[in-house]
Amino acid sequence: MSSEGSTKAIVAALGANLGIAVTKFVAFLLTSSSAMLAESIHSVADSGNQALLLVGGRRAKRRADPEHPFGYGQERYLYAFLVAIVLFSLGGLFALYEAWHKISEPHPIESWQWVPVVVLVVAIGLESLSLRTAVRESNAVRGNAGWVRFVRRSKSPELPVVLLEDLGALLGLVFALVGVGLTLITGNGVWDGVGTAAIGVLLVVIAIVLAAEVKSLLIGESATPEDLRRIREALVAVPDVETVIHMRTLHMGPEDLLVAAKIAVGPEDSAADVARAIDAAEERIRAAVPIAGHIYIEPDLLRAGAPADPAAPDAPSTGEGSGSGDAPSAG
Repeated sequence: MSSEGSTKAIVAALGANLGIAVTKFVAFLLTSSSAMLAESIHSVADSGNQALLLVGGRRAKRRADPEHPFGYGQERYLYAFLVAIVLFSLGGLFALYEAWHKISEPHPIESWQWVPVVVLVVAIGLESLSLRTAVRESNAVRGNAGWVRFVRRSKSPELPVVLLEDLGALLGLVFALVGVGLTLITGNGVWDGVGTAAIGVLLVVIAIVLAAEVKSLLIGESATPEDLRRIREALVAVPDVETVIHMRTLHMGPEDLLVAAKIAVGPEDSAADVARAIDAAEERIRAAVPIAGHIYIEPDLLRAGAPADPAAPDAPSTGEGSGSGDAPSAG
């Protein structure tokens, strides 16, 4: 996924949220609407989240060192997980607390009644522009995948995070507008609290979804099925490689993939033949999947009558090789 596209979407969302947060706070000070306060805190939380994503992207670019030999690419996953925590606590739980307080002691909006409506309508327009930017940048990289699959399968956390945040912000504004509108129409401040509660529930749900998806990336995900297919095809295309006994892949970052494979070579091949085969395999893998930054290949022999399963490149080893272990040696 393009880092430039992710950054563009983050900056667009950050600019929109900062402007919206200021206007919402002014509206809250004038009207004492709990929905406006919840939305103000929501926008502040979103702005902080976008700042976290930018910091994570910057820190992930640091060079590998002896303490972190595979680099810092996974920092992007860590900061995305922090976003989910902030959204859950500062956004969702605060809104639910404010809703409980407002429903327990409802107060109508008695002054500056037009202000929250105008602010919310303008905010909906700004959030729509931010969401449109995130959708456009996501369309450039998601291919034919549906939106749910894109969010669940993306190896880069920024665009899915911004997409869900912007969608949540837009729905939250609609909830706030409904709550404030019903309060103004009926004179009953309970509706303001109900709108606030809806915002809180929405933010908690989005935070849980984000946390679950980013957690999977944080603990380590394999390459996409398409990249696995390309790697396998690259390996078996090498003349001296009979088949792939087993293969493991791990994303060390959105654009940094570790590949470890055990390949079967002929019993008559010399050490020089095997070395040339490994070099050719590495070259073909990098040509097929450019993000494969770390490649480890172990040669082995197949036992007669126990071929590897080509349909399961990432399945556990069935012990077909004659080697003593699965640990790959560096190519």
